Amino acid sequence: MRTSLFNYPLPERLIAQHPAEKRGTEKMMVLHRDTGVVEHRHIADIVEYLTSDDLIVVNDTKVFPARLIGKWSDSEGAVEILMVSAAPEAESVNADVWNCIVGSGRKCREGQIAEFGPNKELKAKFIAPLSGIGMWKIEFICERPLMELLDEFGHTPVPPYVKREGTREEEIQDRERYQTIYAREVGSVAAPTAGLHFTPEIFDSLEKKGVKRVAVTLHVGPGTFRPVKADNIEDHQMDFEAFTISPEAAEAINECKKRGGRVVCVGSTTVRTLETVAAREPDGGDLIVPGSGASNIFIYPPYDFKVCDVMLTNFHLPQSTLLMMISALAGRMRVLCAYALAVRANYKFFSYGDCMLIV
Repeated sequence: MRTSLFNYPLPERLIAQHPAEKRGTEKMMVLHRDTGVVEHRHIADIVEYLTSDDLIVVNDTKVFPARLIGKWSDSEGAVEILMVSAAPEAESVNADVWNCIVGSGRKCREGQIAEFGPNKELKAKFIAPLSGIGMWKIEFICERPLMELLDEFGHTPVPPYVKREGTREEEIQDRERYQTIYAREVGSVAAPTAGLHFTPEIFDSLEKKGVKRVAVTLHVGPGTFRPVKADNIEDHQMDFEAFTISPEAAEAINECKKRGGRVVCVGSTTVRTLETVAAREPDGGDLIVPGSGASNIFIYPPYDFKVCDVMLTNFHLPQSTLLMMISALAGRMRVLCAYALAVRANYKFFSYGDCMLIV
């Protein structure tokens, strides 16, 4: 299938540069995938579309200040590092050896040192280049815990289409709003943005209606923004991202499917986690089994969804893997027609934008 089939015109003015003034007030387009009918609502109205038989599944990963801006130890040259994932030999996200994307005006070499923080308290030693443009394995050297230092002078890694001038006010806003209210497991360099719209009040309303909620974890990497450059989408390769499903979450999802309820996936990362596990065809008859792993599943039309019945998602980039996923769920032409309506109705697009409920 041609990548160009997933293109659409988008005025730059509709790319959200900041979150809504108040969380939970964003617009929500409702797309009925059986009929193509579109409704224009708000996120708080999601309560009207769910029942006590349904189960909401969210991704509780937590974004950390993974972007570092500093200088080389032997010059005044600038260097920027985006921490992507703990190196395979590391035991946790608190480890000091990371796989990183590096931006610099000079060619990087093994053994080089970069320094960060007002007192140069954090040093980064370049260990070895990795496959991928600008990718390096880096050892971080510091006397205090790494995550503590990142909290002090690291930057929230907002997407490249969100333009920032580096002000303290912007950083404070992004620390709060580029994070779901239920974020718990540190490890992402990008937020599961469909979850950014939820508030305690919305969850209270859902709970009163009897709609239950569980969480899975998938740590989102920068690959979520990587464009599809291949002419044919079948030639595109997804990056691996680590996930975990608890026994409690697996049990709740399996029970929901068995009773005929709908699994409501909040965001593409939740969909990828569940569809990855379901595709393994586990023994014992359960669709979802608990455990950890890594997912690089690429969902595009046609695809037979095994777990996801309803999806809450944001509006995605043209020719992106995320747009291809929702096209597999709702149909390419219906999605593109809905996007055209969203443009005419001035919906805000991408990470800080409005959302779509596909039912």
